[in-house]
Amino acid sequence: MTSYLISEPALRRLELTITRRLDGLLQGEHLGLLPGPGSELAEARAYQPGDDVRRMDWNVTARTNEPHVRDLVADRELEIWALLDASASMDFGTAAMEKRELALSALAAVGFLTQRTGNRIGAHLLHGGGVTVLPARTGRPHLMALLRAAFALPRTPPGVAEPPLGAAADRLGRVVRRRGLVLVVSDFLDAPPTWEPPLRRLSARHQVLAVEVLDPRELTLPDVGVLTLIDPETGRRREVPTGSARLRRRYAEAAAGQRAEIEAGLRRAGAAHLRLRTDGDWVRDLVRHVMRQRRLARLNVAPAMGDPPPGSPADGGDAA
Repeated sequence: MTSYLISEPALRRLELTITRRLDGLLQGEHLGLLPGPGSELAEARAYQPGDDVRRMDWNVTARTNEPHVRDLVADRELEIWALLDASASMDFGTAAMEKRELALSALAAVGFLTQRTGNRIGAHLLHGGGVTVLPARTGRPHLMALLRAAFALPRTPPGVAEPPLGAAADRLGRVVRRRGLVLVVSDFLDAPPTWEPPLRRLSARHQVLAVEVLDPRELTLPDVGVLTLIDPETGRRREVPTGSARLRRRYAEAAAGQRAEIEAGLRRAGAAHLRLRTDGDWVRDLVRHVMRQRRLARLNVAPAMGDPPPGSPADGGDAA
């Protein structure tokens, strides 16, 4: 089994790339992609007489039919947990990098930009050998050790049974108690998908960012004659005649349907969704996501201050 070996200078170059392009964008006093200086919402609890009604949590109130409020906690007290999918399906890439390398870069971006404000970061690394748990700690030495461990994960040979993403997310939910940011990086290709209910439970307690990584060849097939495809999970091979326009069209339609279902599942789970491609500028895509989330946060200031969101049961609307 081979692994990604990365040197200290390579990690420093990656850090420099990330901080040059993203520094200053992920910090602020309002809710956004990542926690920053200021105040952040903490765990929900039952409303008690005298509580500030501006901190009413209408989502939890609607789910439980009992009034709930959110406590506040300083951002520096928050924890960031990452669930990194390093299963066999991630060892694929036909563009600038493999999906696994892109997933590791996304993890590094979050790590470098949060450890400097004193936040704790930990990780659950899903791979063929099971789930490796790295405890949440502060400081740059810990972050560098975490990233080296993630990059050094061995590839999973075909046919080796791997824990499903849903089971790993469930385990993470049982471990993480304090509310914070949960980063889930995967291609979300589990069949059948088992990750939606655990992510929904995580979203009820934490801010969840789901980073979906994909390769262009997972969306369309090129016209290159007979193409040998190998299932990285099982090792099965299949010869595909890509010269057929009908076959390429059916493949593209099936792939689009699959991605639409993943997007819908993440939306139902209540997770913020960021899609990164191996043939794109992932740093630019991350910046765009941050700015979009911040715009949405500003638009939702009024509901967060005590008014129920439009369409919620508390507003007389339909929760669905």
